[in-house]
Amino acid sequence: MTTPEERTKRSLNLRRALKLISYALLVAAVVKEVRTPPQDRTWNGVVVGFVPYDLRFPTLERVKERMWNPSSTRLFNPRVFGVGWTLNVGRLVALGRARIER
Repeated sequence: MTTPEERTKRSLNLRRALKLISYALLVAAVVKEVRTPPQDRTWNGVVVGFVPYDLRFPTLERVKERMWNPSSTRLFNPRVFGVGWTLNVGRLVALGRARIER
């Protein structure tokens, strides 16, 4: 059985590892864009084959599209700004309402 201190240390190590991976993915996205000719840079795309990134200035339209889109089939969308995914709260609410109505 593990002690509370060991669990805390393990949790801290996991958070540090995830933070390091996030920073590495962000650096990879920036390097990918900087290596692209200036006229072809979009500042959004995919790194490591499947991790989305979007380094463009966030807009209200993009926030709504990715974070509150109940009509979407996706529960996780690319982040509004940064690397990784964000929860589509609108879809989550729609799924919850559909479940309640049953």
